[in-house]
Amino acid sequence: MLFLWGSNARETHPIFFHHLLKGIHRGTKLISVDPRHTVSAQWAHRYMPIRIGSDIALANAIGREIIASDLHDRAFIANATVGFDAYRDAVDRYTLEFAERETGIDRGLIREVAHLYARAGRAMICWTLGITEHHNAVDNVLSLINLSLLTGHIGKYGSGLNPLRGQNNVQGGGDMGAIPNRFVGFQDIRDPEICKKFEQAWGVPQRPEYGMTMTEMFEAMEHGTMRSLFVIGENPVQSEADQHKTRKLLSGLDHLVVFDVFMTKTAELADVILPSAAGWCESEGTVVNSERRVQRMRKALEPPGEAREEIPVLCEIARRLGGNWPEYHSSEQVWDEIRELAPAMFGGMSYARLEAEQGLRWPCPDESHPGAMFLHERLWHEPRSGPPAPFAVVENEPPIELPDDEYPFVLTTGRRLSDYNTGVQSGGFDSPLRRSESVDMHPDDAREQGFTNGQRVRVSTRRGSVIAPVRFDRTVQRGIVFMTFHFQDDISVNELTIDATDPKAGTAEFKACAVKLEPLGVDAPAETRVHAGAHGN
Repeated sequence: MLFLWGSNARETHPIFFHHLLKGIHRGTKLISVDPRHTVSAQWAHRYMPIRIGSDIALANAIGREIIASDLHDRAFIANATVGFDAYRDAVDRYTLEFAERETGIDRGLIREVAHLYARAGRAMICWTLGITEHHNAVDNVLSLINLSLLTGHIGKYGSGLNPLRGQNNVQGGGDMGAIPNRFVGFQDIRDPEICKKFEQAWGVPQRPEYGMTMTEMFEAMEHGTMRSLFVIGENPVQSEADQHKTRKLLSGLDHLVVFDVFMTKTAELADVILPSAAGWCESEGTVVNSERRVQRMRKALEPPGEAREEIPVLCEIARRLGGNWPEYHSSEQVWDEIRELAPAMFGGMSYARLEAEQGLRWPCPDESHPGAMFLHERLWHEPRSGPPAPFAVVENEPPIELPDDEYPFVLTTGRRLSDYNTGVQSGGFDSPLRRSESVDMHPDDAREQGFTNGQRVRVSTRRGSVIAPVRFDRTVQRGIVFMTFHFQDDISVNELTIDATDPKAGTAEFKACAVKLEPLGVDAPAETRVHAGAHGN
């Protein structure tokens, strides 16, 4: 069986979903956990219409039911994990009755799904932004990891945990150290021995302290401690929560540099714009997909005009700043340096092997290693190799902003098949699937408000408002409205979203904020308003 938890993969990960459909046709039971009965949920063996922000209540209740029914894998827990007793005690209050009240899901369905998962020969949990775009994103993920540890559905064929990646090579970015607390190969910046290794390789001191997440960087801009920013391949003006605040902070910087393929709304604010080569066809290198497979990327075209690949540009900037960086003549030189500095993950992945074997999965420590099929296979070794996997005690927390008499609906945002994120990459192409932005709501809610299908309304939060047409949609639960962020030039949905963030990961709560809808005249033009001074949580 397979959980799609907070994921509409048929629209947001369509290639992956094609593979999933093959499994469904062969008997795989799909369980969809989603506040909307999406086109993915329509293929589900069981659909669980969860109340937004109650994921931990559901996960903990499933865990409690598995333990109470003696379906947990005692041998695996004893050999491979730590912290089970604390977890068992913590979930004891998450009864089926409690979970039904918190999640809105029938207790009988919760029990049935818990037994399906625990008894399955192979089972996987896949999730996306429906889990991670909350103020308690990390705890949401930990609650799902707990279920895999409880049942032993990890580190073996057909079982595991899979956070579906939102963009190509997001996995590769993390692997290469494009995160604030790790060097390449997920090596801890605070480890003195690791710092020493990188100091010797690079010839410069390394500070053993974590850097800032994007959320913390914007906080630093607000406090005046960050005055300059170098943006590579990001469009925060349109992708960050509370768009007005983001634009104001970026406009107030002393110096903003943007290195991008496109003239984004962020680039329009920049003091310096560096035109970038398109990584997928105009440069050499590697990419990493969701199964940790490192693959070669080959240059097919020369970059147009003044566009250049990132490596020589970054090296030239470093030299002008006084850095003694080497002259890299090929991407292979960079890759070989990565292999030397992170040998446990990439040591055996020469360009020649990547070419000959059409990619390899990390960890692959030496030239004789085939690449690891299962990341956590070591947990099944007896005796176990490496540290035990910890259970985590996490408690359910509602969204920061709940509906009330003034703002009676919950806005949740997401994507559609026709477009991608803020539209920078997809908006320039015609699509027969594309339609303009709307505020999707259940017909019964719309009629109670006196709205007709297609009527323009003002959608308002405590931060701002936009005008959009109502679209009747029975796949949306009552009390919820749904919008995308694909058409920010026309309807700035991120003027509405709250900038509450997860303190551990820095992710914004795009999936829940309180809104109200007010009728307008039929011919009211599209419009965005910002409420002055309303930018906090």
